[in-house]
This record gives sequence, C-alpha cells and structure tokens, in this order.
Amino acid sequence: MGEEMRPWEVAAPLVRAAQRGDALAMDDLLRLVTPYVTRLCAPIAPRDTADAVQESLLAVFRGLKGVREPVAFYGWVRSVTVREAVRVARRTSQEVAAGPEEMARIGDRLADRMAAVGGAELGSEVRDLLARMPVRHRAVLVLRELEGLDERGTAEVLDIPEGTVKSRLSRARSSFRKAWTR
Repeated sequence: MGEEMRPWEVAAPLVRAAQRGDALAMDDLLRLVTPYVTRLCAPIAPRDTADAVQESLLAVFRGLKGVREPVAFYGWVRSVTVREAVRVARRTSQEVAAGPEEMARIGDRLADRMAAVGGAELGSEVRDLLARMPVRHRAVLVLRELEGLDERGTAEVLDIPEGTVKSRLSRARSSFRKAWTR
C-alpha cells in the first residue's frame, strides 16, 4: 500500500495497450487526460473550449501510435493540446475576451504567482486582465506560469522560436503590469 502513482505512471500501460489496438485502454486513456486537456484549453481558447478539447483529444487519438516513450505521454499531450487550442482560438476572426468563469482557474493560479499584493478582489482583477490579452500571450503565460516550462520548452510546445517566446512573454507581462497599475 502507500504511494500514489504519478499520472504518467498510470498512463504508461494504457498507452502501450492503446497502441496495440485495445479500444478500452484508449477510452480509459482519453478519459484520464481529459481534465488536463480541458485545464490547458480553457484559458487559451476560452470561447471555444469544448471545440479545443475535442480537437485536442482527436489529435491525441490519431497521433498516439507515434509516441515512442509512454512515460513522456503527458508532455506530448501538452504539446498537442496547446497547438490545437491556439489553432481553435485563432479560427475566429477576432479575439474575444473570456468570461470570468472561463478564466477563473488560470486567474487564481496566476494571481498567486504574478502579483505581490493580496486581497479578496485580486483573483477577479487578474482574471479580468488576462481575459483581455491576445491568445498568443495567454498561451505563453499558461505554459510559463501554470505548466512551469522554461523558454525552450514553451518554444517547443508552441513551435515558435525561443526569441519569440521571450518577446511575447515580455509583452504579456508588460501589458499585464500596465493594466494592473491603472
């Protein structure tokens, strides 16, 4: 008894079984990662979260045979999900602000990490500021602040140069700070 298994340890045998064609393992695997995929899609594609989740899970389903190392499954899912969420969010001709409930999770976690001040209104103020950011800035912030990736990892997931990540992150943080001080 005792130790709880890490998510990637739980996923590894399911990945192997699903790659061999086990439909039940594939179903269990997709069910296992759906909350994680949803958590990533919600702040990046707030108006189209359901579509982004569906597209991401479909991409996971289609691409699973190419996963070489089952323990790296969650990292691969993160890459696939962020790319799909950004693609879905960009489908709309105009980026629209997210509603407060859609940004609640990311806002609360970013509030803890990005702001030095406290207070009851902090979470809603942070969510409001994030909701007004372009999707490319939200995606960078999600990967850096929520997922804890460095610039290189963020660049790999978004399939953009590391310098672009740095400039987007700088712009996102700068616009956040400016809006925060108003």
